[in-house]
This record gives sequence, C-alpha cells and structure tokens, in this order.
Amino acid sequence: MKKFTFLLLLLVGSLIFYSFNYQNGSNEWKAPETASKVKNPVEADAKNIALGKKIYNKMCWSCHGSNGAGDGPAGASLNPKPADLSTTTFQQQNDGAIFWKINTGRGTMASFENSLSEEQRWAVINYLRTLKK
Repeated sequence: MKKFTFLLLLLVGSLIFYSFNYQNGSNEWKAPETASKVKNPVEADAKNIALGKKIYNKMCWSCHGSNGAGDGPAGASLNPKPADLSTTTFQQQNDGAIFWKINTGRGTMASFENSLSEEQRWAVINYLRTLKK
C-alpha cells in the first residue's frame, strides 16, 4: 500500500509540475542527461541529409515550417508553439537530446519512435543541422 501511495504522489506531483510550467509560459524542454550522451550513428553525408529533408517535408514542415522557423500552417493554433529549429538555442542541443525529443514527443508534438525507423530519425537530425541561421 505504501508503494502505491508513493507512486500516486509522484504521479500527481509530476502532473502539477508539468501543468505549472505550461501555465507560466515555460516552453523549456530539456532531455535527460543520459539522452544527451547518445551519439548520432548516421553519417551527415549528402544522402542522409536528403533523406532527412524528405522525411521532414512529409512529417514536420506543417508545424515547424519549411525553414524550421516554427511557422508552419498547422502550428499556428498550437500551444505551445512549435520550436524554431534554426535558432542558436535549438542548434546548441546535441544530437542525442534532439533524438530523445523526437522519440518522446511532448504536448501536441507526437512521438515518432514508432512511425519512423531509428535511421530515419537520425537522418532528420542531420537535416535539422542544415537549418542554422
């Protein structure tokens, strides 16, 4: 019974924290430290960047926009707004953190863990690196 109570309190606390961050306009989304240590195994060559761009144009542009600025037509009504993938803040994240976010999803951003292969997700990250301002 104590274990169940602890898990319930942990769940409620997490929901309150999550809700508080959204109500206060915090869009900060950090990957766990372990995710940040994961390296991209897919070479950022022309072939993989082209694959990533093709997937991005099919799966991501409607929210993140054609240049990754977060200004896609489907993203206009979302809260929080889609991230601007071309900013220094986004680009300073390492590939493992971005991979974790693509896998996990958050709020209105779906998880792509089951809809894209691991290689496809890494290829998208290689393409995202070309969106730097």
